[in-house]
Amino acid sequence: MFGLGVPEILIIAVIILLIFGAKRLPSIGSGLGQTVKEIKNIKKEMNDDKESVKKKQIEGSEDSAPEGKSLEGKIVDSLQKKVTDKIIGQVPGIRQAKQLKDKADKIKKLVS
Repeated sequence: MFGLGVPEILIIAVIILLIFGAKRLPSIGSGLGQTVKEIKNIKKEMNDDKESVKKKQIEGSEDSAPEGKSLEGKIVDSLQKKVTDKIIGQVPGIRQAKQLKDKADKIKKLVS
């Protein structure tokens, strides 16, 4: 397991217990579990998107090859946006700042 034996894992666990305290350990564990779950979901979405791009490129003609590349770029951009939104959503201060920015953008659109 990454070259870590039982003594090393126990030392790391004790350090984490001392730093965060016993009350915060369940919330930290659930947060880590949710993060791992989101990463697995994003990885699955990326694989599904890659397969759909390959199918579209196979079905399309040679003239549509540049369009396939732009489609890949769009997919990469959308996945990056999803990942950043998930990460930002988990940090309370950043989430509030993003909400304020979104509200300010809506007001600017209304005024313009």
